[in-house]
Parts: sequence; C-alpha cells; structure tokens
Amino acid sequence: MADVLVTGGCGYIGSVLIPQLLADDRVATVRVLDSLAGGSPTSLLGCFGGSLEFVEGDVREYDDVESAARGIDTVIHLAAITGARTAHDRSQETVETNYRGSANVLDAAVACDVGRFVFASSCNVYGRAAAEELSEESAADPINPYAASKLDAETLVAEASAQSSMSATSLRMSTVFGTAPGMRFNLVVNQFVFRAVTGRRLTVYGDGTNWRPFVHVEDAARAYREAALAPSDWPAAVYNVGDGGQNLQIDEVAATVRDLVGPVDLRYLEQEDPGPSYHVNFDRLGETGYQTEHSVSGGIEDLAAQLRGSESLEPSR
Repeated sequence: MADVLVTGGCGYIGSVLIPQLLADDRVATVRVLDSLAGGSPTSLLGCFGGSLEFVEGDVREYDDVESAARGIDTVIHLAAITGARTAHDRSQETVETNYRGSANVLDAAVACDVGRFVFASSCNVYGRAAAEELSEESAADPINPYAASKLDAETLVAEASAQSSMSATSLRMSTVFGTAPGMRFNLVVNQFVFRAVTGRRLTVYGDGTNWRPFVHVEDAARAYREAALAPSDWPAAVYNVGDGGQNLQIDEVAATVRDLVGPVDLRYLEQEDPGPSYHVNFDRLGETGYQTEHSVSGGIEDLAAQLRGSESLEPSR
C-alpha cells in the first residue's frame, strides 16, 4: 500500500483528489503539504483524522518539503501559482513556486527514495497553435509565465527520473471545470456559470474562436490518482489529459452556459493579445485505459444546481 504526499492538497483539484485517495484500498496514508496561501483546510472538511496527515509548509522552502517527504513512496505535486492572468501579475512568485518549488519537491523526493512522482502540468504549454490534434510530441510554445514555468518544470521531472530510480510522469491537464469543495471561479466554465446564475452577462475576449480542451475536476483528480498508484499503466514521461470530444471554442462554451443556465447576454471584447488556443489529442492517454466520465454540459448544469441549492442534473457522460 502506498504512502502518498500531495503538495497543494487544499486547492481546487486537491480537495477532490484527497477524498479519492483516502477511499482507495491501494493507499495506506495521505500526507498533505500546503502553505495555506491559496487554499484552506475547509476544502478538506470531513477528511481529517485517520490516515490523513497535514503539514503546513511552502514548496519554496526545501526543509519544509524534505520533512514532509520522509517515509513517503509516492508524490503528487499539485502546488503552484495557477492561471495565466495570475502568473502575469505575479511572474517572479510564479517562477519561484512553479519552477524552483518543483525543483525542491523533486530533490526531496529523490533524497527520500520516493518511487513514483506525478507532476501537475498543463496543456497551456502549447500556447497558440494553428494545428489541431496536438499530441505530446507536438512543439510546445508557452506564451505566458504560467505555461513557461510548467514546461520548464517538466524538464526537471524528466531529468530527475532519468538520474534516479524514481519513475515519473507529467500530466498536461486540460482546462478544469466543475464542482469541488475548494472551488475556483477564475476558470472559464466555472466563471461563466457563476455569472449566469447571478444574472450577469458573459464576457468573451476576442472573437471567441480560441480552442481549449476541458476536463471535469473529478476526472482530473482520478487521472492523478491512477497515474500515481498504477505507474506501470502510465509509463510515458508526458500525457495530455482530457477528452477529444471536449475540445471546445470559448464562444461555444459561453453559448452553452447561456442556453443551460441563462438567459444572459454575451459580450465580445476586442483583445490585443488573443491568448492561448490549442486543440489537443488524447490518444496516448487512451492507452492507459483511462477515460473521462463527465461532460462539460453536465458539469455546467451540476454547478448551476449547486450554486442555486437545487438538485444536481449532471449525467454521467
């Protein structure tokens, strides 16, 4: 049975992942390392006690990380400054946390003889790509500090794995959406739903033709769990995580939210910087046996229902 360390476990994805790990028969203990700067213990209400341990610490401080990694055999590294806009405003902190912090977590993992390491990367590393069906072999072209820090950290993960006995993989996650105890509303689907529920118009920057792949937070958490606990099924250094059928253009997402949650108006604002756009292929992911279970439309209806206090309408697919 695995003893798992999750960095950033009080965040959005962590708040779903931790209960999944605690309920998994392959897991002995779960230890969370979190600075509580961007997350809160309230995200894990009902999880404390038993096999969950909590360590308050910062991935930018090596001693904090090494202390948390002692006695651990599996690491899921989620801690990061997230979001392209946030990273622009906090570029230095983004580098220190996402890159140097990742170096600390990797160094501590190797020093503590961790056997498996799973890194939270992002499909944002593809930047603004004209081609569709971007695979893990496609050229990355990060256009913001967040994506650049993730891509640089991927290199560290690969180097650490090559130079030690630790197996490792980086999961390039699609844009996440859906209900979680540690909610984030600065993600496009979640933000659109919240605005629609509160009767405000949806703002689409540019012409709305930017492509993004989407993945429900429950599916994202399950991918991290499986990559960590079934490493032989996830042997590649990098995986795109999502569903080909959920590559959507932003104006399509806005229209779906309007139709399912509204009625609200859509507003298009000109933007000098058109932002990332990427249409992603998930064939390599399919080789692991993993499949997503939640749809964007179902996630939209579920979040709206949760915000309104009504019964969830989300279908399984």
